[in-house]
Amino acid sequence: MKTIEGFRLRKLGNEYILVGESMALINFNKMITLNETAAFLWEKAEQQTKNQGAFTAPELTQALCAEYEVAADQAAKDVEATVASWLEAGVIEA
Repeated sequence: MKTIEGFRLRKLGNEYILVGESMALINFNKMITLNETAAFLWEKAEQQTKNQGAFTAPELTQALCAEYEVAADQAAKDVEATVASWLEAGVIEA
């Protein structure tokens, strides 16, 4: 999977949002709000897309376990749900 070019993570108060900043995304009519954990995952996904061309759910799960005290099975479920919501919103592609 990979993040779609042109979406930027912005912090507003205690929340994070994904904002479409390119002309191709000008018709993007959704505001994606993220909590701190999802924002962390977005940054990792974006970084891996930039460095490796793609990211995987297991890579995000490993990063989540390394950053937070969370069991691997719970982290995998959380990553799976987050990635599914990103796919549905159209901010990543499979």
